[in-house]
Amino acid sequence: MLKKILDFDERFSRYLYSHRFSAKTDKWLRLYTRLGDGYVWALIIILILMFHGPMILAEVLAMVFPSLVASLALYWTLKLSTKRPRPFVAIPEFKALVPPLDKYSFPSGHTMNNLAIATTVLLTVPAAGAVMIALPLTWGFLRVYFGVHWLTDVIGGFILGVASFAIGHLVWVFALSPLVSGYFQG
Repeated sequence: MLKKILDFDERFSRYLYSHRFSAKTDKWLRLYTRLGDGYVWALIIILILMFHGPMILAEVLAMVFPSLVASLALYWTLKLSTKRPRPFVAIPEFKALVPPLDKYSFPSGHTMNNLAIATTVLLTVPAAGAVMIALPLTWGFLRVYFGVHWLTDVIGGFILGVASFAIGHLVWVFALSPLVSGYFQG
């Protein structure tokens, strides 16, 4: 079964790698993909502050914290235990067309970490969160297109991002929220 998944990943990556957009489109897609490095969150913070105020922003940040901690803990545990080589390492004719953030491939941190945060934001500020849910998925798939992830890295990142949100939300509801509930009501 694992061999079939790995073969599918390689075939899918080779297909994407050999079917490129124009150089101009690739340039814009690279720029868009780089937003997944965390830059877009500065804009989201500013927008939440402008449209919802400092108390809602403080609540969002407090709720995001446990999801992000859960996501990063799962992410690094899996990265360092699976040590899956990236496509540009495993396939000699591939080049990384965007910079990888670390050495190993599984899971896609762009998908996982950003989805854990976006799902948490969706809970508190639905208008901001709804837009943010689509971004990690497109960033993940574009990283497959640019040769730094396998498709199953993105799928795994999606599943683990949702799991990280669930873990973080449970920590928030049962442990952290009772400690800070008076702060966000005033």
